[in-house]
Amino acid sequence: MFYWFLKFLALGPLLRVVFRPWADGLENVPKDGGVILACNHLSYSDWLFMPLVLSRRVTFVAKAEYFEGPGVKGWLQKTFFSGSGQVPIDRTSGSAAAGAIKTQLRLLDEGQVCGIFPEGTRSHDGKLYRGRTGVARIALESGVPVVPVAVIGTDVVAPPGKVFGKRIRPGVRFGAPLDFSRYEGMEGDRYILRAITDEIMYEIMRLSDQEYVDLYAQDAKKLGQKAREDAESAEVQEELGSGR
Repeated sequence: MFYWFLKFLALGPLLRVVFRPWADGLENVPKDGGVILACNHLSYSDWLFMPLVLSRRVTFVAKAEYFEGPGVKGWLQKTFFSGSGQVPIDRTSGSAAAGAIKTQLRLLDEGQVCGIFPEGTRSHDGKLYRGRTGVARIALESGVPVVPVAVIGTDVVAPPGKVFGKRIRPGVRFGAPLDFSRYEGMEGDRYILRAITDEIMYEIMRLSDQEYVDLYAQDAKKLGQKAREDAESAEVQEELGSGR
């Protein structure tokens, strides 16, 4: 498969030689069967380094548009995303979120490993933010274990807004599998979904040593942007008021 060529014959060895990523808790990832890897999200490089330390293929869902571009460029883009363990979101569902869940449930039913970033977007400041409950719904509907995962240092290798930062040794920690079978049949209860998601995020926090913020990352980014705009406006008003 092109994925294994990409991982072991091309990109994988290069990343291993240059960055020498370390891993802890590999024994916590089941050797077969469907499993969810619920990971914090510090950098666009997370989906490269996290699967790199595993022998099993890790699959992520991605926008369908990445697989539908025309011409040679579209073919290259499709080949890259397919080869790096990503599959398009099912577009027959009513929304992107529903399509992503449907796609992941299919993959888990096939016995695959699904990588999920419960925060929904990358952290802009290195803190860990509130998880979206989609990961809990998938866990309950699929019945597979959830392994909490923490990437360490990827935001130094590839900081937000930059292609490359510093060359350090990033790492990946895998926690003990979480079993939520006690909640079987309760995927329609939003309080249960929130409790499961919070338990997953707590385990990720313990593994990553990140500061936890009980806000969605997207909301935190908006608040931060507004604070910066307010500060700039206040500075301008102060300068105008002082007659500068």
